[in-house]
Amino acid sequence: MSKFVKVANVSDIPDPGKITLEVGDRLVVVVHVDGEFYCIDDVCTHDGGPLGDGEMCGFELACPRHGAKFDVRTGVPSTMPATEPTESHLVKIQGEDVLVSLNNQEDDSMALTEDAVMEELKKIIDPELFVNIVDLGLIYGVSIVDREDEQKDVKIDMTMTSPACPAGPQLIGNSKQIVGQMEDVCEVEVKIVLDPPWSPDRMTDDARDQLGIF
Repeated sequence: MSKFVKVANVSDIPDPGKITLEVGDRLVVVVHVDGEFYCIDDVCTHDGGPLGDGEMCGFELACPRHGAKFDVRTGVPSTMPATEPTESHLVKIQGEDVLVSLNNQEDDSMALTEDAVMEELKKIIDPELFVNIVDLGLIYGVSIVDREDEQKDVKIDMTMTSPACPAGPQLIGNSKQIVGQMEDVCEVEVKIVLDPPWSPDRMTDDARDQLGIF
């Protein structure tokens, strides 16, 4: 699974235009041409020159040192003296965000599984108890439903520490947001379940230690 990271806002890069960014440990050039975004390494394969400092002409970006031109859509050189392509990377637009996935990058993201969803939900902290909602035992279940468009819907059964928990709307909204940002997720449904009611024995040992419950 490709790991996409936000690198810019759409409004940061005019059309036509480009911007040089550091993604992980690599410098890349993100290019905006004819309404589409592309990303290639900021390296001329002829002598290592910085492509981001070069001039654009249509879909071509010229190295400022010796004039080698590269197609920003593929990274393939279109003129000498370069003969080898520079690396190109995947780009996608999500709302107003520009996201890039580096090629040849060790992907430490997990496939979309119930366990992966639970790991993401651990990022959500109860604003009153300051413990994540998974370790608190608020998640009763996660299910993943395949869609015809190869994306997936995620259904979450969640409870609250009390039926009138004031943090409920916030926890629901945060859960939808963070899971909705996972790769391949289309829709997220959070269902509140109050039976069986939550009790402290649902907490993990880590949560008990954090709250000083022995």
